[in-house]
Amino acid sequence: MSKLILERNKLGLTESQLKMIKSGWGAAAVDSVVVEKITYNSDGLKVKGYIAYPKDDSKKYPCIIWNRGGIGNAGAIDSFNAQGIFGQLASWGYVVFASQYRGNDGGEGIDEFGGSDINDVMNLIPLAEEIETADNSRWGIEGWSRGGMMTYLVLTKTNLFKAAIVTGGIANLRCNADESPFMKKLYQATMGQYGSEDFQSECNTRSVINFADKLSTKTPLLLMHGTNDKRVLPHDTLDLSSKLIELEIKFRLVMFEEGDHFLKSHRKEVDALRKMWFDKHLK
Repeated sequence: MSKLILERNKLGLTESQLKMIKSGWGAAAVDSVVVEKITYNSDGLKVKGYIAYPKDDSKKYPCIIWNRGGIGNAGAIDSFNAQGIFGQLASWGYVVFASQYRGNDGGEGIDEFGGSDINDVMNLIPLAEEIETADNSRWGIEGWSRGGMMTYLVLTKTNLFKAAIVTGGIANLRCNADESPFMKKLYQATMGQYGSEDFQSECNTRSVINFADKLSTKTPLLLMHGTNDKRVLPHDTLDLSSKLIELEIKFRLVMFEEGDHFLKSHRKEVDALRKMWFDKHLK
């Protein structure tokens, strides 16, 4: 069987950068883990991404896929943030897999904002077989913003994941286009001329609110959103929550008072909830 990971390299960060990461994400995000940049095979394309895992190789750890936000290289994860974000997750006792999505960070293909690039997320799953300390029987998934949309779409395709977390996630593209200038600009750049029939069709196929019944009923969801999010509006998550109640899909909803899209003022609470959710369902 041919390997899917084509290239892997440890991050080359300066001592000054590592010091800042320790201050922001904790010393364990640097000292107790390894974070690597990878190139992997996804549908025959060379796609860029990251893996992170604990340095302690005496046991196997559950796996988590982390989905980034943004479109194209806007929102791509650089080495500094990779060490912080993925290093923190790995320090909690997980093997982490993340994609930059096709066409980004020097990778091949075109980022379709929830089109065939969904395969770049799905194709991370078999990568676990190439990481000795990865327990590929236990999987979680997480996404922020556009990454939340990617997470929802993945959850319509598989029952593999035992836990999912979405923060500020896009659940309804149609709903947000007129209400959020940020989203409208994003859609225009991504999927064609706003208002066209094709554009509306593309929006519909990426809006999980339209097919929430396709979501895995075996994956408990933690949904988090700021009440002052001006980019992805709070009712995306609220409207989806109503659907989840109707469908009897297990979930927990946390709305952060006056929280912005990045929940900057609630970071400690958010991290505590994230760790709790994964630990509860994956360990």
